[in-house]
Amino acid sequence: FVIYLGDNIYDDGPNNVTDSQFHDKFEAPYAELSQRFYVVLGNHDYGVLSLLESKADIEVEYTQYSDKWYLPDRHYTWVAEHVKFYGLDTNELMIWNRDTQYDWMAEETANSTSTWNIALGHHPYKSNGQHGDAGIYEGLEWLPFANGANVKEFMDQRMCGAIDVYFAGHDHNRQWIPAPTDCQ
Repeated sequence: FVIYLGDNIYDDGPNNVTDSQFHDKFEAPYAELSQRFYVVLGNHDYGVLSLLESKADIEVEYTQYSDKWYLPDRHYTWVAEHVKFYGLDTNELMIWNRDTQYDWMAEETANSTSTWNIALGHHPYKSNGQHGDAGIYEGLEWLPFANGANVKEFMDQRMCGAIDVYFAGHDHNRQWIPAPTDCQ
């Protein structure tokens, strides 16, 4: 399988499930691959200003129209052999009601019997890229939702000690950053 870490329909998200962007930006470029793509949402999947939930809902609905695209909900889990994967919606954590994802993550990690627990989201916890670490994204610590403080809080409270590996895509580059020993 393939993991798809957000900003899937860059840079303004789709307009409907028949939007040609799904073909041009997903189906055509990956036509030679037959594997399932496990998708998470990025900020641009919510539109240019990252605020249009309806655009994210279209990407969830697109699961019904594609043989490869798999995004059954804004956040979800799946198990592959001895690994449980957690697809997160970090944009939702930044801007809207976080309680649903908080409760869901607590229950899912508590009930996991997998050897490995791996989370996927769009926004990083730590980053040496242009966007920076959760809590100070873009140097915007003064702007409550854009700074990622809610993402940091979620990861500190729900992922530290429960998740073995976290993959993120917001900086659009490859980094390998060891987990902090204190998860803070």
